Amino acid sequence: MKWTIEFSDDSLKFLKKNNVNEDYIVAKIKLVLRKLRGENVNINIKKLRGELLGFYRIKAGKLRIIVEFRFNNNISYIERIDWRGNIYK
Repeated sequence: MKWTIEFSDDSLKFLKKNNVNEDYIVAKIKLVLRKLRGENVNINIKKLRGELLGFYRIKAGKLRIIVEFRFNNNISYIERIDWRGNIYK
């Protein structure tokens, strides 16, 4: 299956401001997709609750990635990327 990865404007601003390579984030998303398929992959992912119900949190070092997987359309939408202390504010 071919997945499309979409970035929100806020996440793209964060990447540009902090000189984080977009390919690094895409690689993390690919690992999550492999894990969701049932493969044994070492990545820290968690379903979120509350206001962010339906989203997942990915830990990548000190970065946190908030992403929504639209399984019926094969789209992963990256809502936010931020440092671990700022992501939920």
